Amino acid sequence: MLSKSKQKIKPKIIVIGAGIGGLTAAALLAKRGYEVVVYDLAIVAGGCASTFKRRGFTFDVGATQVAGLESGGIHDRIFKELEIELPEATDCDPACAVFLPNENEPINVWRDRQKWKLERQRQFPNSEPFWNFLEDLFWRSWRFQSRDPILPPRNIWDAWQLVKALRIDTLATVPYTFSTVGDALQGFGLASDKRLRTFLDLQLKLYSQVNAEETALLYAATALAVSQTPLGLFHLKGSMQVLSDRLIESIERDGGKVLMQHQVTAIADQGKSKKIKVKNLRSQEIFEDSADHIVANVTVNNFVQLLGDAAPKGYAKRVANLKPASVAFVVYLGVDRAAIPEGCPPHLQFLEAYEDSQIHKPHSLFVSVSKEGDGRAPDGKATIIASEFTDAAVWYGDQDYQELKKRFTERAIAQLSNYFHLNKETIIHVEAATPQTFERYTGRDRGIVGGVGMRVSTFAPFGFANRTPLKNIWLVGDSTHPGEGTAGVSYSALTVVRQIEQSSRKLI
Repeated sequence: MLSKSKQKIKPKIIVIGAGIGGLTAAALLAKRGYEVVVYDLAIVAGGCASTFKRRGFTFDVGATQVAGLESGGIHDRIFKELEIELPEATDCDPACAVFLPNENEPINVWRDRQKWKLERQRQFPNSEPFWNFLEDLFWRSWRFQSRDPILPPRNIWDAWQLVKALRIDTLATVPYTFSTVGDALQGFGLASDKRLRTFLDLQLKLYSQVNAEETALLYAATALAVSQTPLGLFHLKGSMQVLSDRLIESIERDGGKVLMQHQVTAIADQGKSKKIKVKNLRSQEIFEDSADHIVANVTVNNFVQLLGDAAPKGYAKRVANLKPASVAFVVYLGVDRAAIPEGCPPHLQFLEAYEDSQIHKPHSLFVSVSKEGDGRAPDGKATIIASEFTDAAVWYGDQDYQELKKRFTERAIAQLSNYFHLNKETIIHVEAATPQTFERYTGRDRGIVGGVGMRVSTFAPFGFANRTPLKNIWLVGDSTHPGEGTAGVSYSALTVVRQIEQSSRKLI
């Protein structure tokens, strides 16, 4: 039993990475009385949900929409605990307008459930039993997730949280634990419906990093329903940076520190003391810091690199055997508002086959467009952000980097010009980011965006746990359950905070 004076002193926590997952964990821990220090190599916090400014335009680096702002949603829950206001936002409706090859009419993913039901019945005749099946799985899974299970469990307490979240209706999802969306399409006689499969491939690639054939069915059921009421996707006023800014304000209000341009280069497990090596990128000074717990908001690949020889062999081998994670090429355009067609939705997706053996085919673009008055562009102007998944090997091979970047940029603008009015008069600013850009500014291994891919082998009970094999060293972010997106990484942060609280209570 500790003395009363020591009972009042909560452990020190070091958080590596000021992405949304790391900042959320830090803010919650600081609010609950822990001593918290956050280190990040970037100039601006937010990771893949940060922003940059050019010529009066504000561009979201990667993430452009947010889930979990609805009443009871993960951001709503966390911001209420932190006693800070949710940022101002508008609904994304439709959440996305999807243009399939050689089609001029989009498939609109409406927020209203009945409206979306009518849309998909018109777009994909005879598929409604499949969609109803997904919706049933979604509601069962959503009720289960709302009870805060810990997945995958790694000790008795974790397992107890999982058991407490189970209900009889949850058990109906268990037989589909090993199923993919491809299996479900086969089961409903839709495997040969190329148009439906193409649509699902496009949407799931955004949320799960893999296509319908590989995406875990239980993950897809939620990913494909999160756009509809009572949930929804939201467009933040100002920029995505507002999330990071408010979390940092909360951390600092409660006595925590956020140190930018401080790169953590190693983690050392020295029994009760967990140490890190840090390089101050401004002064080039190298120093060490220690804490009772370390929370790593990094990819699982980066985590193993930080541990070095201390990484458990089985863990390191599993990471090494993962299929390549997704990387992205992004074009940022500042344009005259005249470039935006009347009635343009905030998010669009285009698929187009492109005959180029060196840039791969076919490819798709996910496009985000600013709204008038949303703070991202001057009056009469707008931003267009277009991203496409690409192969890391292309960018880390022997091709001329600048030439490759130029070709990707020109190709993206040419494809965008099929919908937007883009020309020398309407385009004001052009900038591009490659996987190498993301690696340089976020530190993510090979510029990985999103998680490890929501295949059966990496989802839920088979995924990477927040509780790592090294005691009091934790992992948050999109490599862990429930996956990518600001809502997903925030949930992982809440899980780690609960686990740290439980482990701290055991000491008192």
